[in-house]
Amino acid sequence: MSDYPEDLKYLDSHEYIRLEGDMATIGITAFAAEQLGDIVFVELPDVEGSVSKGDSCGSIESVKAVEDLYSPVTGTVVECNQALDDSPEYIGEDPYGEGWLFKVRISDPSELNDAMSVEKYRDFLEAES
Repeated sequence: MSDYPEDLKYLDSHEYIRLEGDMATIGITAFAAEQLGDIVFVELPDVEGSVSKGDSCGSIESVKAVEDLYSPVTGTVVECNQALDDSPEYIGEDPYGEGWLFKVRISDPSELNDAMSVEKYRDFLEAES
């Protein structure tokens, strides 16, 4: 099974959140990237736009499928990973580094209460398979 960074929060929808103060960097987990296969295009939310927890805010297109991207938190988008416009494969090659998707200034930190630790996410993946 792929390695998962200890300092992240994970969701059962296979997104991760790297929290720094009220800023959340959001991406998809290595598991999700592996399931998608070769990623060829990504549509991200608008910078300065607002996103709501659980709402679709973009999409990820692979050679296998197009999947909606859901925001794991509510807040304002402050940055999108522009490198993905030319190199969407970063999502699969380095999901926790170069392959991050977007950053959100969180409006309600309590929304992260249901996010999983890396141990709980690994257990979740084992239970799903």
